[in-house]
Amino acid sequence: MAIKVGDTLPAATFMTSTAEGPAPITSDDIFKGKTVALFAVPGAFTPTCSAKHLPGFKDHAADLKAKGVDTIACVSVNDVFVMKAWGKDQGIDGEVLLLADGNGDFTRTVGLDFDGSKFGMGGRSQRYSLIAKDGVVTQLNVEEAGQFKVSSAEYLLEQL
Repeated sequence: MAIKVGDTLPAATFMTSTAEGPAPITSDDIFKGKTVALFAVPGAFTPTCSAKHLPGFKDHAADLKAKGVDTIACVSVNDVFVMKAWGKDQGIDGEVLLLADGNGDFTRTVGLDFDGSKFGMGGRSQRYSLIAKDGVVTQLNVEEAGQFKVSSAEYLLEQL
């Protein structure tokens, strides 16, 4: 069953790229005591994710922070090296925390996974965005398959 508003995000460990190399980061590190705008994409370097989704959050980072967001994070079922390369390609310089959910554990636990095998992608994340306050989901926007409307930075900003 998919996570819903009012639920606490599950304990998880992601990988992220640091100046010292790949490093684990826990859900407590990300969410505890903070307001977080989290969005998920089906895959780094995929068309909509690279042309619209991540750039929207990068472009609206200051607007989100002005509305009380402490951290903007992007999760994808990709490895940490792909996420690092995607961040470099997209010119991400600290505006968005890129979280590698390499095995899809977090994605499956929140119930927002899908089988992209017919596209040669294996298990992936649905496209969504959410606001979490101290790890509790206060807003959740899950896209219909193939859509990009309700998970955008602009849509999330309207909800703050």
